[in-house]
Amino acid sequence: MTNTYNSWPLNVLTMSRHGWWGALIWLLWVLPANAVDVRVAVRNNVQQVQIGSSTTGVIRDSRGQTVMQLPELQPITVDAGWGELALTDGQSEFGTSSTFWLEPSEGGVVWIGDRWYRGKVKLIPSDNGLAAVNYVDIDHYLYSVVGSEMPSSWPQEALRSQAVAARSYALYHQSKASGRVFDLNSTQSSQVYKGLDGEAASTQSAVDATRGKVLTHSGRVIEAVFHSSSGGHTENSEHVWSSAVPYLKGVPDFDQNAPVYSWRAQFSLDEVGALIGYPGTIQAVEVLSRTPQGRANRMNIIGDAGALTITGNTFRQKLGLRSTKFDLAVSSTSISVAGNGFGHGIGMSQWGARGMAEHGKAHDEILTHFYNGTRVGPM
Repeated sequence: MTNTYNSWPLNVLTMSRHGWWGALIWLLWVLPANAVDVRVAVRNNVQQVQIGSSTTGVIRDSRGQTVMQLPELQPITVDAGWGELALTDGQSEFGTSSTFWLEPSEGGVVWIGDRWYRGKVKLIPSDNGLAAVNYVDIDHYLYSVVGSEMPSSWPQEALRSQAVAARSYALYHQSKASGRVFDLNSTQSSQVYKGLDGEAASTQSAVDATRGKVLTHSGRVIEAVFHSSSGGHTENSEHVWSSAVPYLKGVPDFDQNAPVYSWRAQFSLDEVGALIGYPGTIQAVEVLSRTPQGRANRMNIIGDAGALTITGNTFRQKLGLRSTKFDLAVSSTSISVAGNGFGHGIGMSQWGARGMAEHGKAHDEILTHFYNGTRVGPM
């Protein structure tokens, strides 16, 4: 069952102040908090962000002084300035500070930009504006990440695998965040985090069932990267990225039922030239080197302006392809691409986790299959 919040329109709080009232029906399970919070940048380098609280909220400044009591369901805007932030409703300014905190009362949730989030929010200046950082209990964070990264209808053991992998990934990056104002982004550059929109009863169950569990290698929590589908076999990290990681070794995948297991795309040579930025007319495209599992590493674009050497990943990104595991058929006017999988192919394959779960494998078996030499245990 999907959390009731998921049915709300995303623009609830961008309505007028009067439209905000009555737009929210909220239901929240209040669970005991863990000692571990994570700091997630929900917005970064923006000029303003709208915040609010489902219950009466307290806004404090950088000295910890109360600036105002924010009534429930009343939005307020934080604007970026020259090293300072300003609280405003569009007509009046309620204070300036280098930092603002909004914390809801009585187990409430906070509104940040266009979604509801558990925890509290800190607003701080960033390089190009301001950042809104959600301070949230790690398991409450995972309630959303699991459902944002994997369909909540999938088998429970697959969801539990995602929960342990995502917890490990978050803690690994938290340990590397010294000197930074946040641990993780809320996008694919870290892990997708949609606040209450990402939650469901099944994702909460998966997180609760694996509470405190992480993946370790040689006694250290690992960076448990994952992807959608490898197309039959995952990759060693050194074959795709710059360095070898002992627990990121290629293994057979079980993703044959994935809708992205195989895919096709077609482009005219003119389209390819425009997307890549080749200055002339393309005559040929060739793959110069591949990984052991067939992913394009280096490619040549050949035409009347000479040869342009690019990485397979650049080719993938510019053309919007699902992976670098592809073959090309080039004619005088077009390129046909036949590919396999979706993502970088390193670590856990999410569709492979689903396949293993459907064949009766438990989450710890799934995880130790995809992460070489690891163990699943308590933090």
